[in-house]
Amino acid sequence: MTNTEEKSNGSFPEAKILDVDLTNKKITKKTLPGDIYRLYPGGTALGVYLMLQEIAPNIDPFSPDNLLVFAVSPFTGLPISGTSRLTISTKSPLTGGCGDSQAGGDFPAFLKANGYDAIIFRGKADNPVYLYIDGERSELKDAKNIWGKITGEAEEIIKKEIGNNKIEIAQIGPAGENLVKYACVINKMTRANGRNGTGAVMGSKNLKAVVVQRQKTITPYNKEGFKSLTTSPEMKDRIKGFTDGWGVGGTGNFLYNQNRSGFLPTKNYSEGYMEDAPKIDGRKMMETGILKGRETCYACAVRCKRVIDIPGKVYPEYGGPEYETLATFGTYCGATDLETICLCNQLCNMYGLDTVSTGATIAFAMECYEKGILTKETTDGLDLSFGNHDVLPILTEKIAKREGFGDFLAEGSKICADKLGEKAIPLFMGVKGQEIPAHMPQAKPGLGVVYSVNPYGADHESCEHDSMITIPGNPFKGRIDMIGDYNHYTDATILDENKMHYMFATQCFYSMNDTLGLCQFVWGIAWQLYGPDNLLDLCKYGIGWNATIEELLEIGERRINMMRFFNAREGFSKDDDKLPERLFKPLPEGPAKGIGIDKEQFYKAQEMYYKKAGWDEKTGNPTEETLKKLKLDWLLS
Repeated sequence: MTNTEEKSNGSFPEAKILDVDLTNKKITKKTLPGDIYRLYPGGTALGVYLMLQEIAPNIDPFSPDNLLVFAVSPFTGLPISGTSRLTISTKSPLTGGCGDSQAGGDFPAFLKANGYDAIIFRGKADNPVYLYIDGERSELKDAKNIWGKITGEAEEIIKKEIGNNKIEIAQIGPAGENLVKYACVINKMTRANGRNGTGAVMGSKNLKAVVVQRQKTITPYNKEGFKSLTTSPEMKDRIKGFTDGWGVGGTGNFLYNQNRSGFLPTKNYSEGYMEDAPKIDGRKMMETGILKGRETCYACAVRCKRVIDIPGKVYPEYGGPEYETLATFGTYCGATDLETICLCNQLCNMYGLDTVSTGATIAFAMECYEKGILTKETTDGLDLSFGNHDVLPILTEKIAKREGFGDFLAEGSKICADKLGEKAIPLFMGVKGQEIPAHMPQAKPGLGVVYSVNPYGADHESCEHDSMITIPGNPFKGRIDMIGDYNHYTDATILDENKMHYMFATQCFYSMNDTLGLCQFVWGIAWQLYGPDNLLDLCKYGIGWNATIEELLEIGERRINMMRFFNAREGFSKDDDKLPERLFKPLPEGPAKGIGIDKEQFYKAQEMYYKKAGWDEKTGNPTEETLKKLKLDWLLS
């Protein structure tokens, strides 16, 4: 890294980095030359690049030696939908491997507007602090008076201290302070860097918040060309159609369709159908009148975020649940009380908890209770039967505060299962220590393969789903074919070499999306608002980068391989690329009764994936040849 201001690549900008040494209260400005930044242009690619250079193997994630990296990208803050994304990278306390999490909101755009592409946090402050950035000025401020406060209270106090409301805040709640291993970082009180326990690492450093002053945001490199993506008549019509459909319904509508097909995770993934599931889906939110509006991220026309208002119970400033939360606090737990699920979503945003891991960990505990592995003597007297929605908010608060039985659950369901013993271990529904999201791989086994190989645990936004190449008369084929030529199927459950090529290519594409800070619900290769051709225009008109699809896919592939390499240093191998055994068993009830993943076929497909990715067939780790191909030979020295 260099402190020079001279650009080393005229076609790609330098990365401006703020290096914050919390131990010594020292803040340093650095730059990364454009030719290097082009290889790791933001997001986790930049984060893990920095981590691999500085983090020694096998450190405790809560050690001051761990880094916490906030990163945006050259595109962050452009006046177009789906470009205001923040990535946080660290060594995860939940998985023990490379941690990665994204969030939207306004904070990312204004971090970039203040002139920074990344912030590195190192060390540990003696007392709670927060970082305040106002253009060239940055300082660490005392946070003792907001330590222990929920997010809404902390935001109010910080705004009074700074003296204006024109700030954006990314912060942890009490869950992060208490080192809950799936604590998250919250901005706008509704946008969460939810997965992998990034909030716990932030708490371990006594860092309460990062505050950025609103500034004039960036402008496109070519304003006239950029208009073709935003204000041309064709694009205006496309945006209206997309927002009228997708934005209004939101992801909550998935719940109805998943249940109808028999692939809605129910009772800790033991079933795929729940008769009363329509009581908690997106349509029910609208019918009951609790859905009061929609909110959006910086410059985004989609406005997909729910705003719920239940007087005296759920407050609109904390947003509302989307599909994953409706499922994990709902069907995972056998619960059908919509107001309670909305309350749990609010509590997670107040305390700074990942809704997926929180709901899934409670569901795990419920199944342990049903099977007699846990009893009222161990659960603080609580009845953890499936369907008992009254215990959900109680357990959520106990987890955040690490009180009683909540202290046990705060470790995550993998560690809980290991502590409870052999009867509980098969009930952990996760990969690499992280709980599986609410898209059942029994219906999408290609997604299941990506769940298994993904460096930071199962993630439904790490690739395109099997269903996108099984739609009759597929309207998305033209977009999909832009990243490769694939046969299309009539059966989504087929696992063959063609399917693995598709899964690998789409994983590289969405890995690139995460690197460039692009929202997966706006930029993609299928149903999204913008396709790969639009992405090339974004590169060209947004920042003057004449990128190719091949270069973009390679950026995504490079990110994946750096993360796999990081994990290999921590002792990970193909033995960690396993799905829970339950997923290979036939579903017992519902429209998908009898369907399970063929285990032998699945692991044969995984071998095909390793071959396509250029990973060692015995270890599952990147080969020397693959690292050299991706310009990662510096990792071999």
